[in-house]
Amino acid sequence: MLIQKLSECETFTGGDNTILKELLHPDKQPLDLRSSLAHAILPAGETSKPHSLKASEVYYILSGEGEMYIDSEIETIAPGDAVYIPPNTKQFVRNYGVEPLVFLCIVDPAWRKEDEIVYAG
Repeated sequence: MLIQKLSECETFTGGDNTILKELLHPDKQPLDLRSSLAHAILPAGETSKPHSLKASEVYYILSGEGEMYIDSEIETIAPGDAVYIPPNTKQFVRNYGVEPLVFLCIVDPAWRKEDEIVYAG
């Protein structure tokens, strides 16, 4: 059994400028798992950098509010929302609230740096 505690995960800043803690990743733990799971925070008033992944991604919003941008689409996001992000789409999130936007990121297949493109502005 593997139980990964969020409080024990290393904090780092992702290429998109979100604050991340990687909970589960098959390259870092002995898991028979295709996907990776990360906890993300975007501070109030901030916007993540536009980026795309070769993999599909799901964001599950835990707290805060903002807008999700996928290619030319824009939608409001709030706690309890699950957002599917298709592979190879340009995406970013904007936190227009007064509290941090906190969400889970599920990437399938698991996130790899070489599979991500971060765009300027």
